[in-house]
Order: sequence, then C-alpha cells, then structure tokens
Amino acid sequence: MNITDVGHLTSDADIGEDKLELAKSRERKSAWEIAEFYTKTFKDDMKALNLIPPDILCKATDHIKEQISLIKELEKKGFTYGNEDGIYFNTSKLKDYGKLARLKKDKLKFGIRVDIKDKKHATDFALWKFSLKTHKRDMEWKSPWGVGFPGWHIECSAMAMKYLGDSFDIHCGGIDHIPVHHTNEIAQSEGATGKKFVNYWLHGEFLVLKDAKMTKSGENFITLNSLTERGYDPLAYRYLCLTAHYKSPLDFTYESLDSAQTGLNRLRNKILGLKGKKSNIKNTSAYEKEFLDHINDDLNLPRALALLWKLIEDDKIDYKSAIKFDSVLGLELDKEKKEKIPKEIIKLAGERDRLRKEKKWKEADIVRDKIAKLGYIVEDSDSGFKIKKLT
Repeated sequence: MNITDVGHLTSDADIGEDKLELAKSRERKSAWEIAEFYTKTFKDDMKALNLIPPDILCKATDHIKEQISLIKELEKKGFTYGNEDGIYFNTSKLKDYGKLARLKKDKLKFGIRVDIKDKKHATDFALWKFSLKTHKRDMEWKSPWGVGFPGWHIECSAMAMKYLGDSFDIHCGGIDHIPVHHTNEIAQSEGATGKKFVNYWLHGEFLVLKDAKMTKSGENFITLNSLTERGYDPLAYRYLCLTAHYKSPLDFTYESLDSAQTGLNRLRNKILGLKGKKSNIKNTSAYEKEFLDHINDDLNLPRALALLWKLIEDDKIDYKSAIKFDSVLGLELDKEKKEKIPKEIIKLAGERDRLRKEKKWKEADIVRDKIAKLGYIVEDSDSGFKIKKLT
C-alpha cells in the first residue's frame, strides 16, 4: 500500500497546486508535517477498523530515485517529451492507451481538462513537474530534467513494480481512478516494461452521504474520529461496509450506522452466548464451504455475513466455526466491547439527575425523553444512574 505524500494535484489535468502544498497555509504547518500527521491518522484508523496492516506501507517521498529511473526508462523508449511545465508521457505512442476504461483517444474528455502550454495531446500526462522559479516548495528534488517533483501517477507504478514486480495479480482503488489514474499507471508501466501490468483490477464504488442533516450543515465528509466521538464503535462502520458489495454504492446515514451498531451488538451477544455451550453440531464443513464460496464469488461479503446470521438464527453453528468466519469478517466477535457513551448523552443524564434531586419531575422526564430519542436510556439506582444504549 502506498502513501501519496507528494505530487497529487488539485486537478487530474496536471494543473493546480499540490494538495499538501495547498494545505500549508490552511494548517500553518510544513508539507512534511501535514503528510506525517495524516499518515499517522490513517494508520490509527486502520488499526481501529481492525484492518490487517500491509507488509509494506511505502511513501512516494521515499522513492524519488525509483520514479526518476522509471521516467528515464520511458524517455529511452521514446514515450516522453518536455515542455515549460515538465516531462510528459506521450499517449499517442501507446497503441492501446485507455484500454482499461475502453476509451477512444479521439473522443476522450476527462471531465473538464485544461491543456498545458505545449502539451501535445489532451490525454498526455505529467511524469515530472518543474518547480516554479518564483516559489520555493517544501517538497522538491533535483532530477536530470531540472528541480521539481514527480507526477501523481508515476509513484504508483514505481513502487508497485519495486515491491511486486513488473506484473502482478490484483490492483485496487476507487472507480474514479479508472479513466485517468489507473489508465495512466498502465500506460507508463507497460510502456517501460513491455509486459502486462496487472491481471485483475478491483474498483470500489463510492460511499454516498445521504444524511439530510449533514447535507444541510455543509458537512461533506466524515472522519472515523467524528463517529467515535458520537459513541459509535469503529467496527460498526466496518459492519456497515460489509452489508454492501464493493461494486455497489453504499449510502451513509446515521440511521444506517445506528442499524449497523445494533446488528453488530446483537451478533456479538449471540456468538458470545455460544462460548462454552456444548454443541450438538457434528459437521460444519458444508457451511464453511458455503461461506468460502461467497467470499470467492468476487468478495461477496454481504452474502457471507447473511449466511452467518442464518446459521446463528437456525442454531446451526458453533462458537469455533463462528470465530473462524470472523477471521474473514474482522468484527472481533469474540471480544466483549465496552460501549463508549457520547459526551452529549452523559451531560443530559447529569442534567436529568440534578432535576430529579430538585424534585422537578416533569422537567426531568422531558430530558429523559430527549435522551431516549437519541437512542439511550437512563436506569436509576440507590448508587446513582447508569446509561445504556437502546437496542
């Protein structure tokens, strides 16, 4: 897995500013500090989502030498040309350019593309961008062509081929990468080696924000931290993702996440209930084969999850097999989770407790109802109150 910490411009048309350079004025940090901050956040989120870390997590900035070597190879084979802006890949030199997206070069329009001066074709793309003489960048390097920085596409090919070879089986990414980024990766990789770059491309569909409250407030992205601050288990988001095939768009609303949290809690409780229970099930190999068949059917995780639920409801699975299924699903079904109560709920519960002590029963009941609408219940005892999530 690679970390794009340089070269990704605000436009796919090789214009605009580098995203990290652009963030400098906004965050008042150097590009290096910003890259380090978001890399750490990304790693923390991966851990919270119970993702198995890759053996190699490589940064573009650590592989400038490899990127320059790949550009030199393309130059040697006649695929490049230079202009005032940088070194560009000449897409007309590759007969099957655009084959991944089944694009016809004469009709190809990548959204709204603005041509760079002296750019020969609309589809040509930057391999190396020259730094502006009037502006000192945090991230720039010397190269045979001048001081500058690599384009976004070249880093992926250089690092993939370094660690996986000239050809490998599976390449992942979002569907928005098909017409430009992955198309250009193929072009520069196969142009340099003359070999097929990737056998199978797995493109994930979009997560679609459909929550009216978010749209109204102008919130157009969500961080995992913002969900945990609301009291959600990070694995509830993972559960939500498992309910849709990776090739299908997934609608995100807080209602859908609430359902996922409830489903995850119920599943954990049912599987923990199987622990230590004597099983009358003699053979689960047929169910395990069916589960693997779903996984091997283009990663059909929704069907695999549905099968686990069916086997539990029909009392046809034991604890050991359920945990074996979870080695794929990654929901930590063998661990009892202590629920994190949102600060807002704790504050309301404290306010209700104060009102009760003041014998303001009607006001206390109004606060109780407000807490219930947010999905929680307060239980009173002689030793104080306890907050629980409604299921």
